[in-house]
Amino acid sequence: MKPTWIELVQELDFLQGARPDVVRRLVNGAVERRFLPGSVILAEGALGREIYLVVEGAVEILKGQDEILLGQRHTGELVGEMAFLEDRPRSATVRAVAPTLLLEFSETKLREALADQPELLYRTVAVLSARLRESDQHMIADLRRKNQELAQAYRDLQEAQAALVEKERIEREMELAREIQQRLLPETFPQLPGFDCAAASRPARHVGGDFYDVIPLGGDRVGLVMADVSGKGMPAALFMALTRSLMRAEALRSGSPKEALLQVNRLLLEISRAELFVTVLYGVLDVTARTFCYARAGHERALYHSPRSDECRFLEGDGMFLGMVEQVVLEELCLDLNPGDRILLFSDGITDANSADGELFGRQRLAAAVAESAESTAQALCDGLLQRVQAFQAGSEQFDDMALLVACLCSCEEDAG
Repeated sequence: MKPTWIELVQELDFLQGARPDVVRRLVNGAVERRFLPGSVILAEGALGREIYLVVEGAVEILKGQDEILLGQRHTGELVGEMAFLEDRPRSATVRAVAPTLLLEFSETKLREALADQPELLYRTVAVLSARLRESDQHMIADLRRKNQELAQAYRDLQEAQAALVEKERIEREMELAREIQQRLLPETFPQLPGFDCAAASRPARHVGGDFYDVIPLGGDRVGLVMADVSGKGMPAALFMALTRSLMRAEALRSGSPKEALLQVNRLLLEISRAELFVTVLYGVLDVTARTFCYARAGHERALYHSPRSDECRFLEGDGMFLGMVEQVVLEELCLDLNPGDRILLFSDGITDANSADGELFGRQRLAAAVAESAESTAQALCDGLLQRVQAFQAGSEQFDDMALLVACLCSCEEDAG
C-alpha cells in the first residue's frame, strides 16, 4: 500500500470525514488495474458494481454509439459510481486516454466502509447526484451542438444535391457533344491509286470542337479539312456539325479552297447566331497533277515533308477565322508535290500539349518528329506522332483535343508494289 493512495482516497468527496481505519481498510482491499491508451475499462451495458479511482493517467466517459463525450476523469477522481447505487448495467463507457493506473474497489468493501460510518452514505448520494447533473448538462450541450451540425449538414446536402444535378447535366451534355463529334469524324478514306491517307485523334476530358474530314471531289482529287471550333461542350459540337456540313457542300460546289471557305463564312453568319468562330485549313490534293492547293482561315499551318529531299517546313499563307465577321481576307496557295511527299494537318492540341514541367510540345518538336519518322504509311505516322506527344506529356493532364490528318503521295516503288 502506498501512502499517496491513502491521501488520494481521503480526498474523495464522499469519504470526507471518514475515519483513518476505514480509509486504510478500503485501500488495503483495493486491486491495481493498469490500462493502455484506448483500452475500454467499463463498457456501456455491461454488468458490474465496482468503483475505480484514477491514480495515474486519465479516462474519458462516453455515451451511446456516437460516443458522446460526457467528460474526463483525472488523478483523484472516481468512475463507475452509478452502478454502485443501483444494480443496473453500466450507463456509459469508460476508456483510457493515456497510460492509466486505477484502484478497483469492490462493492463489498465499499458497503463495509459505509456501514461503519452511515453518514458517509448521505454524502455519497449528494456527490453522485451532482455527477448526474453534470452528465445531463454535457448531453444537453452535445445535443444542441449536434442539432446545429445537423441543420448545417442539411443545408450543405441541399447545396450538394443542386451541384450534383448541375454536374450531371453538364456531364450529359459533354457526353452528347462527344457522340456528335465522334460520329462526324470519318472512319474510312477515299481509295485512290498513289494516295495514302490516315487520321488519328485523342479527345481531351472536356469536349472541344476539333474535327477533320477527307472529301472525295471526283477524279483523283480529294479535299482535306482540319478545323477547330472555339468553345466547349454542346454549343461547340453543334457549331462543328454545322461547319462540317457546309464545308462538304461548298467543297463539292467550288474548285477553289479560298472560295469554298468564303462561302462557308457567309453561310455561318446567315445561319448561326452563336458567339462562336471556327479556324479551318482546307486544301485540295490532286493525285494525278501532284499538287496541293490550300487556304488557311486562321488555323495552324500545315506541315510539308519530303523524305527524298529531307525538306520539312510549315506552309505559308494568311487568313482570318470564319463565322464572326463578314469581310474575311484569305490567301490561296499551291504546292507541287513529288512521290513520297507528305502533308500533315493538325490541331493546336498537338503543339500546345505540355510536359510535366509546363513546357509545350511546340511546332519545332512536331517538325523534327515528322522529319525523323521512318514510318512508311500515313496511319503509322499518325500513330507514331501521337505516341511521341503522349510520351512528352508523361502523364500530365491533357487540356485540349488532339487531331492529326496525314496525306501521302505514294512513291513509284510503292505504286509498283
